[in-house]
Amino acid sequence: MKCRAGCGACCIAPSISSPIPGMPDGKPAGERCLHLDEENRCGLFGRPERPAVCSAFSADADVCGESRAQALHVLGWLEQATSVAVSRSIR
Repeated sequence: MKCRAGCGACCIAPSISSPIPGMPDGKPAGERCLHLDEENRCGLFGRPERPAVCSAFSADADVCGESRAQALHVLGWLEQATSVAVSRSIR
């Protein structure tokens, strides 16, 4: 699957724990990455300073759904389901 034009859900819903240029502490879940432009495209795409977690992400129908709204919902749910606080409370 190719990324949906104008989506940007993967740059909003998940947290990023590694440093990003201009965001040395990473990015909290639900916050737009400051490199996401007005058209919801990554300004770091293809650049060496792009975080590894971002480079490793691939659009997939199971994660991205059929719309931007579904992608935000699923990625947000995955973020919550896999967060450190939730993982610790399950143990």
